[in-house]
Amino acid sequence: MIDERSAKITIGGEEYELVLSTRATKEIASRYGGLENLGDKLMKSENFEMAIAEIVWLVTLLANQSILIFNLKNKESPKPLLTEEEVEILTTPFEFAEYKTAITEALYKGTKRNIESENEPKNAVVE
Repeated sequence: MIDERSAKITIGGEEYELVLSTRATKEIASRYGGLENLGDKLMKSENFEMAIAEIVWLVTLLANQSILIFNLKNKESPKPLLTEEEVEILTTPFEFAEYKTAITEALYKGTKRNIESENEPKNAVVE
């Protein structure tokens, strides 16, 4: 189930799944005013240091969602959460292009809607 709404990245040789959960959506909204403002903030960061800090925060937030889901289902053997410091130390700026793609994929999967058409519309006049 988590694969349907996640994107995978590698940090320090370990694979993580980026997941847009409701909790992550609330935190993004609190920080940026909503998902729709996230792209603008990432693209318009005043300097390179701020841009890196924002990507590190977002990667940490989204990667920790899959860990939190795991911990919720496996209370007897929880995994430790990632910290922003760990993400900064275990990554290189070169990897951020890959991470941006994975972030976009996770956000898309987390917000996509499956719309199905009905065979007979409710308001159609049948003669």
